[in-house]
Amino acid sequence: MEKEAFDQRDMTILIVDDEPRIRDLLRMNLELEHYRVIEASNGVEALEQLRDNLPDLIVLDVMMPEMDGFETLRAIREVSTVPVVMLTVRQSEQDKIHGLDLGADDYIAKPFSPRELLSRIRALLRRSLMAPPARKTEIVVDPDLKIDFSRREVIVRGKKVVLRPTEYRLLYHLVNNAGRLLTHETLLSKVWGSEYRDEAHYLRLYITYLRQKLEKDPAHPQYILTERGVGYRFKELDM
Repeated sequence: MEKEAFDQRDMTILIVDDEPRIRDLLRMNLELEHYRVIEASNGVEALEQLRDNLPDLIVLDVMMPEMDGFETLRAIREVSTVPVVMLTVRQSEQDKIHGLDLGADDYIAKPFSPRELLSRIRALLRRSLMAPPARKTEIVVDPDLKIDFSRREVIVRGKKVVLRPTEYRLLYHLVNNAGRLLTHETLLSKVWGSEYRDEAHYLRLYITYLRQKLEKDPAHPQYILTERGVGYRFKELDM
């Protein structure tokens, strides 16, 4: 069995939900796994808890009065990169994309399985504690794109481009397998974790983000190529 990369007793989870019943259910399941749990019943309280207690992960409900989860997430992302799991009755693809676009790390629909939520939380915490991948040498893809994984730098047409941590991990795996087709399942497992093998919309969204930042014409990509229905490959490198 793979050893956990962290001790749950050292990890603090913030639950943000206006329903006491949901908070009680989450607290019980999380405390059984030895997490430290703190709570907030609305967005304002959540921001106060974030400032005062520095949680390691936030479970955030979307449908809250006054300041909803999307507004709260936007405020969180102005000050913190803490992993956030959105928890909501909304199940449409567009709502999921909206939450991910604002900076959420995962999205669980109500009613939810506590076991699935715990699995997603463990995966997110493992990723957040994972040492960043590194390569010692600069990769010159072509005159327009240079990547230095050891310095976490991506230079596009002479300008440094800032990547989110997930975008960076995805680019790392694509470039390190340049010229090789990586299936959707492989990329989801490597970048997000084995629990995410069926969450293809995450991959599509982050491929779009990368193309918007790297490609001269994202609609006609030259670097990140699609193998329709199978996966993606990064262009062959001239070494």
